[in-house]
Amino acid sequence: HEAGAFTGAQKRRVGRIEHSSGGTLFLDEIESMPAATQVQMLRVLEMREVTPLGTNEIRPVDLRVVAAAKVDLGDPAQRGAFREDLYYRLNVVTLSIPPLRERRDDVPLLFGYFAERAASRFHRPVPAAPAAVQRHLREHDWPGNVRELAHFAERFVLGLEETGGSPSPQLADSDASMPLPERLERYEADIIRETLGRNDGDVRRTIEALGIPRKTFYDKLQRHGIVR
Repeated sequence: HEAGAFTGAQKRRVGRIEHSSGGTLFLDEIESMPAATQVQMLRVLEMREVTPLGTNEIRPVDLRVVAAAKVDLGDPAQRGAFREDLYYRLNVVTLSIPPLRERRDDVPLLFGYFAERAASRFHRPVPAAPAAVQRHLREHDWPGNVRELAHFAERFVLGLEETGGSPSPQLADSDASMPLPERLERYEADIIRETLGRNDGDVRRTIEALGIPRKTFYDKLQRHGIVR
C-alpha cells in the first residue's frame, strides 16, 4: 500500500508479490486461500502486474509461483471452493509427495534429523529412543505427515514424549530449578506444539483450539522459535 492509503498507513509498504518480483513466491496451504484473494491472484498470474492500495499506478511483476496444498486440487471433490481456473493457471509442473504412511522407511531418518535440529535449538543432547518410541515411529500412520513428526521429535528431545505425552521425571527435575516465568514460557511453547501436532499443522484449527487471535498465535510462534 501507499502512504495515506488508510488510517495508520504512515509510509509505503511493498507487498509480498511485488517484493518477490524477480524471484519466487511460495504459497502454502493454497486450498485455504479466501475467494477474494483467489481472484486477485488469478489477475496477477494472467496480467503479471499489481496495483497497490492507495494508487492507480500499475506495476509489472515478474515472478515464479510455487504453491503447496494438502489436498488434490485436481479432484473436484477435494477442490471445494478453490477456483478451477486458478488451479489450471498454477498447474504447470506438479510434484506429488507421498504421505509418510506410504514411505515408512523414511520415518526414522526424518525423526533423527528433526531430533538433532531440536537438540541444537534447545541446547539439549539427543536422548536414546526407547523401544516404545521406536515402535511408535514404525506403527503410527502420521496423518499430520512431516509436521507431526517434527513436533513429535521436539517433544521427545524435551522429555515430553514417552509415546503418551506426559513429562518425564528428568524434565520435571530440570524445570523445578527454573524461574517461574521461564517455566511458564516453556509450558506455553509445549502446549502450542502439542496443539499443532494434534491438528496436523492446520493453523485455523489450532487457533480455534487455543482460543487466541491469529496475530497472537504467530507472535508466539516467532517468540518460541516454533516451525510449523
